[in-house]
Amino acid sequence: MTQYNHIPSAQAISPLRQRMIEDMTMRKLKPSTQKGYLRSVKRLADFLEHSPHTATIEELRSFQLHLVNQGASSITINALVSGLRFSFHVTIINPYVLQQMSTIYQPRKMPVVLSQ
Repeated sequence: MTQYNHIPSAQAISPLRQRMIEDMTMRKLKPSTQKGYLRSVKRLADFLEHSPHTATIEELRSFQLHLVNQGASSITINALVSGLRFSFHVTIINPYVLQQMSTIYQPRKMPVVLSQ
């Protein structure tokens, strides 16, 4: 009985995904960042049910609205927007479609400093 690795073969990876991996590797992004960015594009593709490279402005807007309606936190939405921004600016080279997507303001909490 032959055991298979859980790593997809080069043939199982779409050309767009392979190019994005190469783009992230060239920029020396951390593995955790690469995983998050790939997850962002996968979530968009699952929502659209087609390749993200053909996404329209309205589809991206609908995706962000879908995330908000599903109760996604602002941190989650901002992480997804960052991954999509990388994908559309660097890999797909079509930043125009992202004009309706924006990050959500996340107030920073001041640390509690105890006085003596």
